[in-house]
Amino acid sequence: MRPERLMNFVAETLDKAPGVQARPWQDGTNRPYGVHVRFVSGSELRLGVTAAAPPGEDHSKPEIPVTGEPPAETPVPDAVGKPVDKVAAEQYIAAILTNSGNNEIKTVYGYSSRATTTSPTAHPGVGVEFHSTGKGFLLFQ
Repeated sequence: MRPERLMNFVAETLDKAPGVQARPWQDGTNRPYGVHVRFVSGSELRLGVTAAAPPGEDHSKPEIPVTGEPPAETPVPDAVGKPVDKVAAEQYIAAILTNSGNNEIKTVYGYSSRATTTSPTAHPGVGVEFHSTGKGFLLFQ
């Protein structure tokens, strides 16, 4: 899923979640793709959206989505409080995207869930792996 389509998918999906408002956010060439998220608690996040294309994908040609089995639904944690707990926000956003039923998505994860004591995450965010082998990155700004 290319960055612009990923941005729109994330914004639309999060905006349908209870207690969340989400809108695409762009800052010219500095941040061409992003999503502004506001939780019912008043907490806000800006997600910078980037993506890694599958090997051999030609961006001069139309995107051809690759589909498969969507990830199994997962429990959605409580809404994000104020101030934002970044790990809780990762878990919440990952669960909402996982439960979207999007058949292009193979898996969704919070960066903190994959961090280890020897390799902690430098920046919080959410990763999306697609059936196409492409990846999406939602970095907390």
